[in-house]
Amino acid sequence: MNIAEAKDYIKDTVELYLKKDEYGDYRIPVVRQRPVFLLGAPGIGKTAIMSQIASELNIALVSYSMTHHTRQSALGLPFIKEKDYGKTVYSVSEYTMSEIIASIYDTMEESGVREGILFLDEINCVSETLYPSMLQFLQYKVFGKHTVPEGWVIVTAGNPPEFNKAVREFDVVTLDRLKVIEVEADYPAWKRYASEVSLHGAILNFLDSNREYFYGVETTAYGKNYVTARGWEDISDMIKLYEESDKKVSESLIGQYIKNETIVREFTAYYELYNKYKKKYDMEAIFTGGTEERFADEARAASVDERLALTGLLADVVKAETKDIMRTSDVIKEVRGAVMKLASGEEDARAYVGKLISAAEKVIDAKKKAGNLTTADKTREKTKIAFYKELLSYMAQNPEQAADMVKTFYNGRVTVLKERVGDEQGRMEHLFEAMADVFGEESNEMLLLVTELTLNRDSAQFFATFGSDIYEKYNALLMVGDRKESLRREIMNLNI
Repeated sequence: MNIAEAKDYIKDTVELYLKKDEYGDYRIPVVRQRPVFLLGAPGIGKTAIMSQIASELNIALVSYSMTHHTRQSALGLPFIKEKDYGKTVYSVSEYTMSEIIASIYDTMEESGVREGILFLDEINCVSETLYPSMLQFLQYKVFGKHTVPEGWVIVTAGNPPEFNKAVREFDVVTLDRLKVIEVEADYPAWKRYASEVSLHGAILNFLDSNREYFYGVETTAYGKNYVTARGWEDISDMIKLYEESDKKVSESLIGQYIKNETIVREFTAYYELYNKYKKKYDMEAIFTGGTEERFADEARAASVDERLALTGLLADVVKAETKDIMRTSDVIKEVRGAVMKLASGEEDARAYVGKLISAAEKVIDAKKKAGNLTTADKTREKTKIAFYKELLSYMAQNPEQAADMVKTFYNGRVTVLKERVGDEQGRMEHLFEAMADVFGEESNEMLLLVTELTLNRDSAQFFATFGSDIYEKYNALLMVGDRKESLRREIMNLNI
């Protein structure tokens, strides 16, 4: 299965393992809660999905890589303890608490979250001295003399032997105690995630045309060549920082993250063309209805790659704008209840807003301590904090009329949001009209644009929340037969 399907499967498993009966006992006893074993090539996102699952289920997460653990660090250190048996005192070997088990208790104490996931990565690379103890752990959740606390589900991960010389293949006895999930690199599944986290448009456009370059590991006479999802995500962040700093993105920079000379050369060349197209075509003119005939002639005469790159660039603009609008809209909805309370005059305005800021800061801190703070969580809470701080500054202009000031401030934000939505709908009108004029209403370029905006979470939520007549027109025109059914299944996987 792909990584998106694996995430859903693991999430369902954890959720069901944590179900309780009417007496508060777990429906599936701990001894029968088989740990999940996620088996897949390196860099496809196995680790990344764990914090997402923990955040979505609002439980804690403790992660460990098992490669550096010895028997002593995993099981605890032995010490001698005197015990009375009848009338005789004996010296008995005991063990200190395992570093791993202690981390779970530390997380529970610091975050207050009592249930969670213990994620052990590279579990099939444990040391020879530790390996015999893993069977006991996987069956009974015990390290040394100490048990994993109830309410903590064990998820493990590892690489197949062909990717790591240190891998020890589990025997049937061990595998029979695991829920084994084999994960393969899958570009469409990864692209949905990549769009949500706003990977650089040049990377996504390049991989759309060269899917075979998304992932690969091979052995050559000169060593290992490898390209991973992690590599593409990391170079995306670096390219954005280079662009912000007005620094040149070079082939050597790309080669630090993508370990395949052919792909490095081709992507570097494409990246230069991507920037050339951005300069060649006046993007803003397309969205404001000021497209010149010169643009239309150049686009019609362009190569297939250039036309697809142009379509991708235009889709990227819409995705970025709708993402910002939906983030603003979500925050305005979230703070509405607090604003209504402030506007009623029931609370001391400044003190109450201070409490709201403190509450948002505590959410970030608690999630950080629980190990399940995602980028989306952090962005949402920080946006709310910024809203409340601006509200404080606005109220300070007329403290005596705080309730009225709150209403004015909030209504002003709502008005601005409505104006932005209207502007965006108008920009889309111009975009689709230009695409129809240049390439045709049922062209591959129009189909690509509609598909990109339909499968992107933010633009899809924009259409569902605020609507767009021009989008609906071309969506209905182009999404027919098998294409419509295939696209419907992909949309369902987004859980919008």
